[in-house]
Amino acid sequence: MFTHAITRLPGENFASGLTTAQLGSPSYPLILAQHAAYVDVLRGLGLEVTVLPALPEHPDAYFVEDPAIVTSKVAVINRPGAPARQGEETSLAAVLAQYRPLERIYHPGTVDGGDVLMVNEHFFIGLSERTNPEGAGQLGSILRRYGHTCETVPVGQGLHLKSSVNWLGDERLIVTRALADYPGFERFEKLLVEEAEAYVANTLWVNGSLLHPTGFPLTRQKLEKLGLPLIELEVSEVRKMDGGLTCMSLRF
Repeated sequence: MFTHAITRLPGENFASGLTTAQLGSPSYPLILAQHAAYVDVLRGLGLEVTVLPALPEHPDAYFVEDPAIVTSKVAVINRPGAPARQGEETSLAAVLAQYRPLERIYHPGTVDGGDVLMVNEHFFIGLSERTNPEGAGQLGSILRRYGHTCETVPVGQGLHLKSSVNWLGDERLIVTRALADYPGFERFEKLLVEEAEAYVANTLWVNGSLLHPTGFPLTRQKLEKLGLPLIELEVSEVRKMDGGLTCMSLRF
């Protein structure tokens, strides 16, 4: 169960961040409203939420999951894979040091938190355009030193590993067809997301409830069969910036 979350406000220049999506111009007032609703849901699920101020020099910094990883035993300060995002991690170190011992990823390694899927004490580390083998190796060494287990997963499609697969609690994953046959996922019950609704693979488990983006009825029907509370959130502006529900908080 999570007790804390760290989030960061989007800045007025958030639309200057990195994106490959072609979904129209994002709205600052709308993303603020969507971000506030997200924070309210986390608080409603029992988390103490810290909301950090925007970082104008880093328009993507509200995707606070990428610059750090927090486990039950350690916080890892990442070295983000996109050069424009390097530096976002600096202000997180002092915050996370209040809760966990700190470790770091060093050059030439790169790691984005969006490539790191935590399933209890086991970690799947995606190898992507943002997380390189050196970074994954450094992270794996840190995790094992603190008693965790881990393995790497090639990311063939999507920006990050968690664009395509997420944990739904117990022994369940939500996963796209691109990763459904990965051998490391064999032991899990898999909720398969069709290609037309691939975005909803970024569904977030928080304390027994599932947060998922609105607008994906086929997957919603599958999620309903799990018998867990479902919370639909509008994340249209986040999606325009290649982000999702997991990206906007560090939960621990």
